[in-house]
Amino acid sequence: MVRDQSPNAALPLLWLLSDARNDAALETAIARLPAGSGFVFRHYHLPQEARAARFASVLPLLRAGQHWAIVSASHDIAAQWGADGVYGPFRRMPPAGMKWIATAHDEDELVAADRGAADAVMLSPVFPTRSHPRGEVLGIDEFHRLARACATPVIALGGMTAERARKLEWPRWAAIDGLS
Repeated sequence: MVRDQSPNAALPLLWLLSDARNDAALETAIARLPAGSGFVFRHYHLPQEARAARFASVLPLLRAGQHWAIVSASHDIAAQWGADGVYGPFRRMPPAGMKWIATAHDEDELVAADRGAADAVMLSPVFPTRSHPRGEVLGIDEFHRLARACATPVIALGGMTAERARKLEWPRWAAIDGLS
């Protein structure tokens, strides 16, 4: 059975991801998000202690905006930091009450997200990205083919902007640069 992909489902429609590129503008970008959006804290460029401190600095803004606060880390770290869940490939089932936003780049990874009962899966890259400017992209047709076959709600990622989201005609999307 395919899960609800409609805009009325509880899962946020819009997702901001963080990294070194948008760190300086992160508070501003979070403040511009519609209430109840999703946020994935990556910040892989920072050592663990600095990473924890940086997440702690934005968590009050996320809570004020009623945003999902997801971290790319272990379940234990996510719980210690007060996050709502984790982001990344399947490792193990999250503890009760903790969300899991899976990542996928192909059909096998989407199947793993379905089997692992992820709350959502970010499927990428849809379009060329600054992160991987010469990398292969799914494109609109392949994105739709894969996303429609997935039982887990799909979030479009990779080169996404508001304009590209309209062109893609998909309710859920995420960006780094496109929302910073």
